[in-house]
Amino acid sequence: MRGDDPDPRPLLGEPLPLDLLNTHWIQAGVLRDLLDTVAGTTIWLRSADVDPTHKPRRVTEAHRHALRLTRGAIQHIAQQPGDPDARAAFNEVLSHGHRTRRLDPAGPASSVTIDDNAWLVAWLAAESYLDLLATRPDRIRQCQHPQCVLWYLDTSRSGTRRWCSMAVCGNRTKAQRHHHSHTTTTNRSDPAH
Repeated sequence: MRGDDPDPRPLLGEPLPLDLLNTHWIQAGVLRDLLDTVAGTTIWLRSADVDPTHKPRRVTEAHRHALRLTRGAIQHIAQQPGDPDARAAFNEVLSHGHRTRRLDPAGPASSVTIDDNAWLVAWLAAESYLDLLATRPDRIRQCQHPQCVLWYLDTSRSGTRRWCSMAVCGNRTKAQRHHHSHTTTTNRSDPAH
C-alpha cells in the first residue's frame, strides 16, 4: 500500500472521531487496519475531513502512533463510557492540547495549541468526539452486524438505523435472515428431518 492509493475502507464520510474508528474494518473475514503503516495513515489523513492547514505535510511514525492511541481511547470510551480507565485514556489524549477562544475584530475566533504537532489531528478527533457526546450521544452507534466493527452517526429521522450501510451490512443481514428462514421452512417440510 502506498500513501497515494485510494482509501480502501467500506465506510467513509463519518464525523472525524468515528472516521478514525473506522480505520480498521473487516474485509473477507480479516481485520484490516489502515493505521498499521505510515502509508496507510497517509491515506487516511488525505481522506479525513480535517482542515488542510492541520494536516501534516509529511506523515511520520509519530503521527501514526498518536492516531492509533487516540483511536484506542475513543473506542474504549465509546464501548465502555462508565469505565474510569477509558475516561483516563481519553483525557490523556486531550492533555496534549487545548483550544483558546477569543474575540477578534472579525468576531469570535479560536486557536488550538498542541504540545507536539504529531498530536494535532489526533487531538482534534478527540475534541470532536466530546462535541458528539455533548450534542448527540445517543446517535453514536456501532454497526449491529456481527461481522462488522464500523461506527457511524445515526442521522436518520427516526434514529433507528442499525447498520453502517444498508447496502452492505443491512442487505447481508436480510439475506442471512432469508436464508435462515428458508432453510428452517425447508427442513420442517422435509419428512427426513
